[in-house]
Formats: sequence, C-alpha cells, structure tokens
Amino acid sequence: MNQATMKGKWNQMKGDAKKKWGNLTDDDLQQVEGNHDKLVGKIQERYGKSKEEAEREVNDWHKTY
Repeated sequence: MNQATMKGKWNQMKGDAKKKWGNLTDDDLQQVEGNHDKLVGKIQERYGKSKEEAEREVNDWHKTY
C-alpha cells in the first residue's frame, strides 16, 4: 500500500491498528495520521521492537488492506 492510499484510508484503518497494537494511544494514532514511518516509530517506542521488526509488522498489516 502506498503512502497516499494509507493516508486516505487512515480513519478506517485506525480502529484495526488500535486492536492490533493495543499499547498505542488515541493520541499516538492521531499523530501518525496514516504515515507509515510514524506508525513504525510509534510501534518501536511502545513495544521496544527493532525498526526491522516493527517495519515487518506494519508491512504485513498493510497487506490485509
């Protein structure tokens, strides 16, 4: 999924992101605003994951859309 598509669908995707990564706050998701890199960064921050691991999770999650 490209960046523009993600931003366009972000309101729909936010709920699913919250279910998948429950440690992300509503403020975190608001700050992400559909930005792939910001989402990866927030997952790293909240879960203590490596960038590669967070990137892989986000990419796999994108495939569901």
